[in-house]
Amino acid sequence: QVQLVESGGGLVQAGGSLRLSCAASGIIISINTMAWYRQGPGKERELVARITRNGWPSYSGSVKGRFAISRDNAKNTVYLQMDSLKPDDTAVYYCNTDPQLSYAWGQGTQVTVSS
Repeated sequence: QVQLVESGGGLVQAGGSLRLSCAASGIIISINTMAWYRQGPGKERELVARITRNGWPSYSGSVKGRFAISRDNAKNTVYLQMDSLKPDDTAVYYCNTDPQLSYAWGQGTQVTVSS
């Protein structure tokens, strides 16, 4: 059974930083492409960052240069360092594989950026 548990969200002022964590069980992150997704108010879920099994990261244009995805294979955990946060980054953030496993969505972690 795949479980992905996101944590680390919160309320932060514009320009601030947060670090999200995604603890995985039932799946080995080192042999999968892992990704962070987000869904803002009234918006569709979008992929914001991914890291391949070889460790190559990539980002959506809206977060490139501000967010950094990483992973700790020993802890089977994926991270998302978010800097220079903007109000438009307000969303629920989820991790999953890429492509997504429909049955693996967790509860997500809420990130709210105030102006």
